Amino acid sequence: MQVVYEDNHIIIVNKESGEIVQGDKTGDRPLSDIVKQYIKEKYQKPGEVFLGVVHRLDRPVSGLVVFARTSKALTRLNKMFAEGEVHKTYWAIVPAYDKQPPMDYHTLTHWLVRNEQQNKSYAYDHEVPRSKKAMLRYRVIGHGERYDLVEVELMTGRHHQIRCQLATIGHPIKGDLKYGAKRSNPDGSISLLSRRVEFIHPVSKLPICIEAPLPQDPLWAALAP
Repeated sequence: MQVVYEDNHIIIVNKESGEIVQGDKTGDRPLSDIVKQYIKEKYQKPGEVFLGVVHRLDRPVSGLVVFARTSKALTRLNKMFAEGEVHKTYWAIVPAYDKQPPMDYHTLTHWLVRNEQQNKSYAYDHEVPRSKKAMLRYRVIGHGERYDLVEVELMTGRHHQIRCQLATIGHPIKGDLKYGAKRSNPDGSISLLSRRVEFIHPVSKLPICIEAPLPQDPLWAALAP
């Protein structure tokens, strides 16, 4: 676990691929417990440590996760996330575009239906029963022979939204077998990074802008602008 920002009210960590943010049926130790232990030891806190989970990242995804250290921050961050006041930027490695890649932002709009049994979402170009509207903006910021680096800004927050929408336009994220990638990554990750988070601090009201370091894979370094 790598802490990239902390103060009395919030803590932001760089999640590694394979870690779960919150406990699930696997029984694996979640990142939230690791962060609690870190706070307890660093600040020598007796008893139970408060930590609020305000959002999640899929297990194979790496990058920034924001936690609340106080109930005041948790309440305010929950409201900010719900109202779209927290801006998250993702980077993804996808198969290279055959034609001229979109260097300017393009908007994707789909209606997603989540299949709980498969833990997978399906995209439609029109509204269907049980669907939720999903929107994102994306552009290519790095171009290679086999892969491109795409920057994504979420406009809604749906289950597997980036993974599903990019796959739907023929560009599944590298390593994401569930959404059509041809082969897995050696470490079981998918090449999707929660790269940047920007918001107004829920208590101090100061602007916060944090960037995650790139994964160690040389491909990230080769494609990064």
